Amino acid sequence: MPILLLGNKDIDLISGKRNVTIRRLWKQPLYRGDRLYCYWNILSKEREKLFEAEVTHVDIITFDQIKNNSELAIKLGYKNSKELEKDLKKTYPNNTKAKDEFQVFEFHKLHVSQWEGSAINQKNIIIKKADVLFEMGNYHESSVCYKVALEYDENDVNLLNRIGDNLSRLGQFGDAIKHYKKAIKLDPENEYLYNNIAIAYLNKHEPDKALKMSTEALKINPKNTTVLYWRGLIYEMLTDFEKALQYFDSILEIDDSDPDVWNERGTVLNMLGKSEEALQSYDKSIELCLDNGDDSNTWASKGNTLLGLQRYAEAIECYDNALKIDANNPIILNNKGVAYMELDDFKSAIDCFTKVLVMYPDNPDAQVLQEVCLENL
Repeated sequence: MPILLLGNKDIDLISGKRNVTIRRLWKQPLYRGDRLYCYWNILSKEREKLFEAEVTHVDIITFDQIKNNSELAIKLGYKNSKELEKDLKKTYPNNTKAKDEFQVFEFHKLHVSQWEGSAINQKNIIIKKADVLFEMGNYHESSVCYKVALEYDENDVNLLNRIGDNLSRLGQFGDAIKHYKKAIKLDPENEYLYNNIAIAYLNKHEPDKALKMSTEALKINPKNTTVLYWRGLIYEMLTDFEKALQYFDSILEIDDSDPDVWNERGTVLNMLGKSEEALQSYDKSIELCLDNGDDSNTWASKGNTLLGLQRYAEAIECYDNALKIDANNPIILNNKGVAYMELDDFKSAIDCFTKVLVMYPDNPDAQVLQEVCLENL
């Protein structure tokens, strides 16, 4: 039984948008009418059948004929023949001589009732692979797969939500909101869906709309710490820091173990001019982060607060801890340089700014600050 292995680049074949592909000529050539078992081998140790298909057309052509065939390249999903040639050389490094032969074949998917092999739950397999792609950060491909799975059940709330999550990560917030709203029509008491819309509006820099959606989520479950956290961030964006602080404090009354909440609370306290209280929040966040894995953002935030309090040596110590985790962060390096400048240690400050400029030659802050240091040497 011929087996066709599909990878991430074959999303169009998996989704059904394309039904033609190319492979090196196998020892046992494919013929019209052959049955294909199609597997997805995202992970080398995990090959699960996606579908069975029947070959409907086969052409055998040489690599020399492929190289300048733009029409074939476009048919196979490539931009041009050069892109196709490059991909084949990468995939088959030992089989791209002029006379080496390839098979271009078309197929159509068979309904599960027509399969010769064991039947599977195609929807679940596709969802599983979409989840893997999502975790890998391949949001476009993941979204395509979720949409294919949605064809099996257009009223699947979880799939609509996951498509929205993918679109949000792609910056397509309007389309994400449409999918979340479709899901809400099917599950109107799901506070997470309203909260996801609120997050999308927040990312669109529309905090007023975000607040309305957050209010709907809160009506359903006023104790949901995820909803409360994002509501605090919305008020933070609206510069209503007193309100933001109320919501972060509300979370801590329910669960005081989230370092992100303590960190945001510190940021808000800082904005309210309560620097000493902010430091206490940052310290609590750091304590929790050390239990669960280091967090450079909290160390940097604490350093910024100490910088504002003119406690420069302590600030540098915090920046050093942050840089152990995120060594190439230009903002942290610049702030560390500023702390050295305040201590009149211009040589150490220049070292910080030089590191930034080596990585980011056009960084304006580092350029200006380095010039100031040089004038003071």
